[in-house]
Amino acid sequence: MKMSSTDQIRDRLLEQALPDIAFDGWVWPVAEAAAVACGYDKAMARAVFPAGLPDFVAHLSDWADRQMLDSLGPVDVSDLRIRDRIHLGVMTRIEILTPWKEAMRRAATYWGVPPRSLQAGRLVWRSADRIWLWAGDTSQDYNRYTKRALLSGVISATTLAWLNKDAGDLSEVEAFLDRRIGNVMALGKTIGRFKKPA
Repeated sequence: MKMSSTDQIRDRLLEQALPDIAFDGWVWPVAEAAAVACGYDKAMARAVFPAGLPDFVAHLSDWADRQMLDSLGPVDVSDLRIRDRIHLGVMTRIEILTPWKEAMRRAATYWGVPPRSLQAGRLVWRSADRIWLWAGDTSQDYNRYTKRALLSGVISATTLAWLNKDAGDLSEVEAFLDRRIGNVMALGKTIGRFKKPA
């Protein structure tokens, strides 16, 4: 995925800040301190995150998505079933975020405040869209939105399950994800039967 110079600076600041966020939380002084640590004036934080803290927190999701896509790049999806592609996409994203689990936990708390839920929903939708596109989905009709809405629910539920588990083995999270994917696929088949003409 092609990156702008602004995105590159955002990534540098985020990666510099992530260890501190685990202890200090998502607060604006952490972004400014990261800018200084990267050799910029602290005003650079506001320059690349013009909306301030919401932009800074939201960048974690974008960063994780792009890291996920980079990791998935060499995978030949033609050898995988759809459910396996989705499983791989979601788990790859979680594995990328695992070293920064506490920062992710704090981000989930930040987005959990009702006034921020709309933006949080957009971030999850974007992640779902990126996974589906990588998986080869090219639908443009109502299926496009249905698939992304259902996967958004899977991502949210699986991420919450991961955050509630102790660090270490991800096998229980994978099992949870597989159950959710199975439920969604069964629901999709049911919806498909209802849509068929009598």
